[in-house]
Amino acid sequence: MCSSDHAHHWMLCPQCDLMTQLPTITPGSKANCPRCHTTLVANWVEPRKRPTGYALAALFMLLLANLFPFINMHVSGLSSEITLMAIPQVMVSEDYASLATLFLLFVQGVPAFCMVAILLLVNQVRLPDPLRRGIARVLFQLKSWGMAEIFMAGVLVSFVKLMAYGDIGVGTSFIPWCLFCIMQLRAFQCVDRRWVWNTVAPLPNLPAKPIAGISGLKQEMRSCRCCTAILPAGQYYCPRCGTGGHARRKHSLQWTLALLITSLVLYIPANILPIMITEALGTKLSSNIMAGVILLWSDGSYPVALVIFIASIMVPSLKMIAIAWLCWDARGYGRRDSEKMHVIYEVVEFVGRWSMIDVFVIAVLSALVRMGQLMNIYPAIGALLFAVVVILTMFAAMTFDPRLTWDRVRENSLKEPSVDGK
Repeated sequence: MCSSDHAHHWMLCPQCDLMTQLPTITPGSKANCPRCHTTLVANWVEPRKRPTGYALAALFMLLLANLFPFINMHVSGLSSEITLMAIPQVMVSEDYASLATLFLLFVQGVPAFCMVAILLLVNQVRLPDPLRRGIARVLFQLKSWGMAEIFMAGVLVSFVKLMAYGDIGVGTSFIPWCLFCIMQLRAFQCVDRRWVWNTVAPLPNLPAKPIAGISGLKQEMRSCRCCTAILPAGQYYCPRCGTGGHARRKHSLQWTLALLITSLVLYIPANILPIMITEALGTKLSSNIMAGVILLWSDGSYPVALVIFIASIMVPSLKMIAIAWLCWDARGYGRRDSEKMHVIYEVVEFVGRWSMIDVFVIAVLSALVRMGQLMNIYPAIGALLFAVVVILTMFAAMTFDPRLTWDRVRENSLKEPSVDGK
């Protein structure tokens, strides 16, 4: 066994499994994997003060955003004004409690929890060790599920849609919400996973002497997907964080393909069935995603029509094709261009959740457009199906093990990580 002191100098890349000896990183710099260029570790200036300030500011802005009116609308002498909490209430009243739950979780619950978790962890608040480890485990797993900024984009799209019907105004809480979106993103950017886990629990001893530039799998070692500790390949539980795992995610391709096929089956009715029902002067008009894009284009709102088309039509379709291509390549049928496949995987991981923008547009419209007999907007079954499709494709990307695309690559034992200034 190698000592735990030496363990601080070694890391297995979580994306390509390359064993890397970490250099000395000056404050304000980060070390990238020499093979796939994934950020391995970042040394932030004032690693406690920065995330603490951003997280506190984000929570304060979130509180203000929920206390005051958010947006308002004036049509033919009638007015409608909503708060952020009114949006899930309207969905529940329309028998769409599932959409209300998704809104509360993704838009407010997950970002708020993450800010509290950052405050507790970076400031080393006294907590029982199991609770501290549990918070650290959940924090980085929830990072992709916070969608406050996507909801903000949906609000802006809603403004463009509603301008054709009346005057749209912003309430007192609109600016605090914009600031909350920015602050919570910055808080996450200033927190390094490896640094946080070093404050939570010490690294375990290395199982053997590592060789730089060779994959962990060939050295019978694996990386803990939660805390980045280097473990023996056959050891299931990580002694540092308690997370279970294998050298490669078990049945990764089977799970990915199962989720992909399920999302594809639901994607067809999600695009055919109505996602929104507009009631104007007693007449009900149903519209699906493509109909909404066509309507915006015909009204001259070309940029917004393109945003909705790209986020709700192109991105989910291309994401499904990309995930299928990744699985095909990982099975050994592709051209074995691991660098290209890694770029595709990173793009899929990043853009997938932005497809929720259309669901959030419907949420805002349904809550705001309540004008009695003049006009009302309601969510429809297509919106729920589309939200499920987005969630399933996100899970499909998460279950895919990107290290599979690198397992056939020839390795150079002399590779060293690159260091970049931030």
